[in-house]
Amino acid sequence: MKKRLLFSLLIAAISYTVSFGQQSPITIKKSTTRHGPEKGSLIIIGGGGSTPKIWAKFTELAGGKDKARIIVITTASGDSAEFSMSTVNSVKKGTGIENVTIVHTGDLEVANSDKFVDLINNATGVFFDGGRQWRPADSYLNTRAHQAFFDLLNRGGVIAGSSAGASIQGSFLWRGDTEGAQIQVGDHTQGLGFLKNSVLDQHVMTRNRIFDLTDFIKQAPEMIGIGLEQAIAVLVQRDTLTVIGKAYALIFDYNTIIGNGPKHVVNGKENYNASNGPFFFLHEGQQYDLKNRRVIEPAVAKTKVPAKNGKVAQKKAAKTAETGDEE
Repeated sequence: MKKRLLFSLLIAAISYTVSFGQQSPITIKKSTTRHGPEKGSLIIIGGGGSTPKIWAKFTELAGGKDKARIIVITTASGDSAEFSMSTVNSVKKGTGIENVTIVHTGDLEVANSDKFVDLINNATGVFFDGGRQWRPADSYLNTRAHQAFFDLLNRGGVIAGSSAGASIQGSFLWRGDTEGAQIQVGDHTQGLGFLKNSVLDQHVMTRNRIFDLTDFIKQAPEMIGIGLEQAIAVLVQRDTLTVIGKAYALIFDYNTIIGNGPKHVVNGKENYNASNGPFFFLHEGQQYDLKNRRVIEPAVAKTKVPAKNGKVAQKKAAKTAETGDEE
C-alpha cells in the first residue's frame, strides 16, 4: 500500500508539469495562496444533499438569483445524466435561479471546443454533480474547459460540488479508481486542483471513513486533508475555510497527526481547538487558516459593565469571556 501510494503521488506531481494523454497542460501561475484560489470561491459539499444555507451562499456568490448564470456539470454521473434534468431542477429549487444549464461531455475534443468553453466563459457559477470523480478527471483535465474553470474563479465566480463533485476540486484525487470508491488511491490520482495541495473525502461519518485520510497525510505532509460529512460544506476564499452546516468538517494536518499540533493548555487555559489526533473537528461557523494551519479564533466582543455592582459584574463578564459559559 505504501509503495503504491508514494508512486501515485509521484505520478500526480509529474502530471502537473507534463501533458496528460494528448493534452497540453493548462497554465498554472505562481500563487500567493497556499491552498485556496486567489480570487473567487469554492463551496465543497460532503454529499447527501445541500441545505438552504449552502444554497443561499452559492446564490450570493454567483451574483444573486436574478443575475446568476449557472452551469451544472453532470459528467460524474455518467452518460445518461446528459439527458436528466434532476440536478438542474435541484439547483433551481434550492437557489431560485432560473438561468441554469446542463453542460455535459465525456469527450476531450468537445471539452476543447469553442462552443463548450463559451458556456463556461459566460457563467458566474459552476456546480459539479455527484457520481464517480474519475469521469470528470478523464473529461476535463488539461483541456480548454479546465482552463475556463480557473478563469471563472479569476473573474470572482464560484465553483461548487457535492460528493464526487467535492473530491474532484482537490489536487490529489481520492477514491478515483475505476473499479470502485472503496479503493482510496487508484488509477486516477489527479483532481482538477481548484483547492491546491489538497485531498478531499466525503460522506465521512455516514460511510465510516473518518480515519481514511490519516496515513496519506503522514506520507504527504505538504497536503491538507479535508473530510466532510453529508449536508455540510466548507467555503474556501483564498486561504480561509469556513464551515456551513450542522454537522462537522474534519481537518487532517500532518503536525496534528504526529503530535506537534496546537498545545492543549495555553496560558493556563484549556485550548478546545487542540486535538490528540489524527484529525480534529470544525463545527458550523468556525474558520480555519489553511496557510498557517490553525483555527481562526473568533473576536471576543467587549462586555459593557453597568456602574452598579461594577466589580461583581466585571468578574462575571471576565469568566464568561474566558470559558464561554453562561450561568
